[in-house]
Amino acid sequence: MFFRKNVVFLSKQPVRMVISLKRKAIQSLIEWKNSLDRKPLVLKGARQVGKTWLMKEFGKTHYKNYVYFNFDEEDALKSIFESNKNPQRIIDLLSFIADEKIVPNETLIIFDEIQECPNALNSLKYFKEKANTYHVIAAGSLLGTLLSQPKSYPVGMVNILNIYPLTFDEFLEATEPTLSKYYSSIIKEQNIEEIFHNKFLDAYNYYLIVGGMPECVHSWITYKDPKKVSKIQNELITIYENDFSKHNGKVNSGRILMVFRSIVSQLSKPNEKFIYGAVKTGGRARDFEEAIEWLVTAGMLNRMYNISKPEHPLSAFDILDSFKLFLFDTGLLKYMAGIDNSAILLKSDYQFKGALTENFVLQQLQSQFEAKPRYYATKNMEIDFIIQNNTEIIPIEVKAGEEKSAPSFKKYIANNSPEHAIRFSKRGYKKDGAITNIPLYLASKLIELL
Repeated sequence: MFFRKNVVFLSKQPVRMVISLKRKAIQSLIEWKNSLDRKPLVLKGARQVGKTWLMKEFGKTHYKNYVYFNFDEEDALKSIFESNKNPQRIIDLLSFIADEKIVPNETLIIFDEIQECPNALNSLKYFKEKANTYHVIAAGSLLGTLLSQPKSYPVGMVNILNIYPLTFDEFLEATEPTLSKYYSSIIKEQNIEEIFHNKFLDAYNYYLIVGGMPECVHSWITYKDPKKVSKIQNELITIYENDFSKHNGKVNSGRILMVFRSIVSQLSKPNEKFIYGAVKTGGRARDFEEAIEWLVTAGMLNRMYNISKPEHPLSAFDILDSFKLFLFDTGLLKYMAGIDNSAILLKSDYQFKGALTENFVLQQLQSQFEAKPRYYATKNMEIDFIIQNNTEIIPIEVKAGEEKSAPSFKKYIANNSPEHAIRFSKRGYKKDGAITNIPLYLASKLIELL
């Protein structure tokens, strides 16, 4: 069955709630649309982070119209790409199917679940080479695992945009619009009045519980019921674990599941370093490295390497067999760890508090800087995060409460004299000697505050 305007095929899946959340990724999509060297765009990200909604919202608000094709729901679509390599012929056939004229520069063409049709993914290079006036955007579940294999897609012929769960500032805009306006106005070294500081801390605590998955955020806005959020989180975990066996390719699905389920116990250790033997007694790198790589490229886990030197460029000093693994969404990690909401809301100490806080900070930082965050651990010290801002190397300490800096952080500063040294905590925003204390809730604004 077809619609005449915008959406092509009726979904065979249960209809979920319509989610209207403002996403910063829209600005990246606008920049892509206006780029003179634009290529077909591929969105990467874990399942249910909002890729489909983003594509449709972008088509609705920034084009005269859009056409939407889902390769998972309509197998017949695949035949178009099996026998045609001429992009104009493909466009003509898609126009017939959509019953909608596809106009260069005016119609957004959306290919969803494109991993189900490798020929369609490969066709993106023809659009780049022969029909670049057509604007094409594609996404798919676990597409990252496919894009990690260069032979599987047109290398150099597409732009890639990573899509993540909502960051704290996006969450705040969705849940507390008035407070969000004040948040947006915060500038470097600004005094934040105590009444607003406390409101932001409350919102931060809610974010730890709800996380950034769009459906969870929408449920929280609609019902303010933590049990409903937990139910959705449980469903999402089940969906992900089912995906491991369905879309794992040549990687052992049982090992993927074992690594995924070990994340809470791995992060519960004092130094949080990933230990293969903690997944399975006697486990070695060769047993689980493929499973880890699969989870990382699928967008399910964030890997943070230890470095041998805190120098530019950080990637040159990665210790490849020394790393930590964090979950891509803090709310899901909180659910998997079984942390009671009261432990967070009543500001009590609990075993997993530090790890959950670090997961939050990493989730906020990863999209702000081109180089991925690292950490620095030696026999004598450990720095929670090391980030690279252009050529500057910035040490970051994370405190879950209002504690002051650890001796190792002060020692690092004394030895390296960094231009910026950041401590994230629940204390107010202020300069404390060589250290700038930034409230945890401002982690998603760090690049603006440097």
